[in-house]
Amino acid sequence: MTIPYTPLPSFPVLKDQARRLRASLQAEGQPVSHCRALELIAHQHGFRDWNTLHARLGNRPRLSPYTIGARVAGCYLGQRFSGEVLSAGVFESDPTRIRLTLKFDTPVDVVTFDSFSAFRHRVNCVVDDTGRSREKTSNGRPQVELAW
Repeated sequence: MTIPYTPLPSFPVLKDQARRLRASLQAEGQPVSHCRALELIAHQHGFRDWNTLHARLGNRPRLSPYTIGARVAGCYLGQRFSGEVLSAGVFESDPTRIRLTLKFDTPVDVVTFDSFSAFRHRVNCVVDDTGRSREKTSNGRPQVELAW
């Protein structure tokens, strides 16, 4: 059994996860401090503690606009992929959003049913400067999550 790769969220997303966890536990009568919530989020993402996760995120380069021919990897609709950027551009109104056309090395099955499959070899998407799309799947995960 392979464990699916999940790119690490950005600091704001992780802190929001900690806030929501803390509120949820508070509502269930199990209050925790903000520090404890951050530690629990770090454990959830496979890190020993918040400081280790913070160091890992602080050492990764900021996502920059991709160029044609760049190699990318990540998850599309929850499925791991690697591929190439066929086109890239930013929105004049919001330069933090990047429009990409990606060509996958191996087609990705976008259907989760066992009875049939639908493979995508090329997709158009828009990601922000964290490498994630605003659009989400039914389980709340971004449709596109790029790793770098």
